Amino acid sequence: MQPQREYPTSFEAIFRENHTENTVAGNEIFWEIPFSPATGRVISTFGIRHLNTDKYTLAASGGIIGPNAILFYKYKPEDVRRDITCVPYAWQSDASLPVDTREPYQIIRPFSNTCFGKMRYEWLHRRVIQTNDDGLSPIYMRYANVLLMAAEAINEIDGPAAAAPYLKQIKDRAYPDHPAIVDAEMSTATVSKEAFFNDVVDERAKELAGEMYRKEDLIRWNMLTSKMEENREELQKLHQREAPYDDVNLYVYWKRASDDVSLIFWGLNRGELGAPPVDPATYTRVGWTLTSATDNYQYWERLYVRDPGMQPYWPIWQYILDASNGVIVNDPIFQD
Repeated sequence: MQPQREYPTSFEAIFRENHTENTVAGNEIFWEIPFSPATGRVISTFGIRHLNTDKYTLAASGGIIGPNAILFYKYKPEDVRRDITCVPYAWQSDASLPVDTREPYQIIRPFSNTCFGKMRYEWLHRRVIQTNDDGLSPIYMRYANVLLMAAEAINEIDGPAAAAPYLKQIKDRAYPDHPAIVDAEMSTATVSKEAFFNDVVDERAKELAGEMYRKEDLIRWNMLTSKMEENREELQKLHQREAPYDDVNLYVYWKRASDDVSLIFWGLNRGELGAPPVDPATYTRVGWTLTSATDNYQYWERLYVRDPGMQPYWPIWQYILDASNGVIVNDPIFQD
């Protein structure tokens, strides 16, 4: 049986539809958690940072949780998911103007503190009037997740050839203008059952980043510790610009575009080394590193302290423990 559902026209369209708060049955989004406009901090946690209040939001927030720095370089530049998922800028506006008229403009974020971009105040069809809650209903299940689960399961039962059509739909949308990349990746993925599974592991990371699936995925694959260790090693290589990250610039150059709102970058993509080849004096240079002299811990040391595989459950929040009069405790087995 082949997958039959039609995708939205673009990866971006999925999340813009979510922000209309009028999801239509039969499209990519299967299920959202319904929040009222005064409930939930989805954008303020996982969205693009707004450094001050403006025409889109009275909550100067966003960017509390962002992508691991390594994620940007897991995508190919042609992958349309990259620039929707990993955003190297925040929004700022002129605080001297009346709030309702403040037009925000982009400013670059530090490499160690970029934003997820699937949730954005500026995509909502209403202004956020709460100072904390934004009320965006988070997506709980969408069709891409179903396809990836089907690809994983069918590969285990019937092998990669039978599972390939499900995985290919994900890649087709990721590279709408680059079918040769899709063909090359599918050829590599279908060599064996193991190769296909590993590709699904990577595709789930790229497709569902910021949608709160990754930890649970790694737990069920018994890969939480190994992937965290791998990530820690890769972050150190990225920081030192060791292979395979020796083609990443030590600096990012930026300038304001003609619209006086968005930014133009040089140095974000692999291979963009040195200064911009055209009009370099018009750019501002910033260091693209993961640590600073004031850090108590290196960026990669913040990933975990104890063995992640020994802590597969989310701990109970401290304020709940405090209010339980000693009745509730976090299991010490998972604190060693």
